[in-house]
Amino acid sequence: MSLKSNHIMKYKLLGKSGLKVSELCLGTMGFGTEWGWGTDFEKSKEIVEKFVASGGNFLDTANRYTNGTSEKYIGDIIQADRDYYVVATKYALITEPNLNINAAGNSVKSMKRNVEDSLKRLKTDYIDLFYLHIWDGYSPIEEVMRGMEELVKSGKIMYMGISDTPAWLISKGNTYAEMLGWNSFVAMQAEFSLLQRSTEADLIPMSNHFGMSLLPWAPLAGGALTGKYLRGGQGRITAESKRRNEIANAITKVVLEISDELACNSSAVPLQWIKQKYPLAIPIVGVTNLEQLEANLNSINIVLSQDHMNKLDLASHVEFGFPHEFLREEKVREFVTNNFDSDIIAKNYNT
Repeated sequence: MSLKSNHIMKYKLLGKSGLKVSELCLGTMGFGTEWGWGTDFEKSKEIVEKFVASGGNFLDTANRYTNGTSEKYIGDIIQADRDYYVVATKYALITEPNLNINAAGNSVKSMKRNVEDSLKRLKTDYIDLFYLHIWDGYSPIEEVMRGMEELVKSGKIMYMGISDTPAWLISKGNTYAEMLGWNSFVAMQAEFSLLQRSTEADLIPMSNHFGMSLLPWAPLAGGALTGKYLRGGQGRITAESKRRNEIANAITKVVLEISDELACNSSAVPLQWIKQKYPLAIPIVGVTNLEQLEANLNSINIVLSQDHMNKLDLASHVEFGFPHEFLREEKVREFVTNNFDSDIIAKNYNT
């Protein structure tokens, strides 16, 4: 594959590391057709080639995606130019359904087995970014940190990430690692979009505090924010989904108004809203055809005005509950800052 690039994209450092990754990450959950949808190898390769031609170097997959086919496709595609790519994969999801109780979960046994299997499928001897995929509710976070530290020291993984896990557990893990002089998480994946803003209550302030890159998955809410369902289009999201309820439709209409005003693709607006709101964010754009990729790349070429940002914030506003709403009350701020809130020049750990 030719790696000559038009360099449409800019690059960001991955968390507190020196690793440079493209401002969009290519999600490859749809590489393979084992789940009844997705794309074959040749089309997957075309998507990666287009992504690379635009300056992209950051690919996201997981051990479970399309039963391992996603990792196999990526392994074949990147093999000739392995060092150009930053490859992220994940462990924790089932690999032997209903057969082996330890063939899933966050334990070190599950972790090490999945690393070896992923390395084979990816046809590589190292993984750039390795995530815990989903918290299992059983494994001690100390065990996870120990296992990942050993993998870093062995050279099998370069950096550590975590996904779909409560903020307090991620905080505990990073603090534990820091106390021992170990590596800590440099990236966090979480669902985040104009239709899913509860992530802003704890997870995003926590990731900002630790200097972790935020990798939002479903930044377009499964395509709902593109307006395709309002136009009568079909997709994997059912009519009963909360992504297509009255509130979601109202938010989507604001997206469409702004995209019409800017004469840009509707996909560009929600992606750019994320990037402007949180500079450390690197949205994961999952695509199964070149048209979807082109639409997502369009976000690189637009800038939302403050008025646009305000409209989107207002339309998608959610309350975060206690203690967040309580701590924002005017009287509470008066009591805890003695009316000097606007005069304090310091990092605010609530943002």
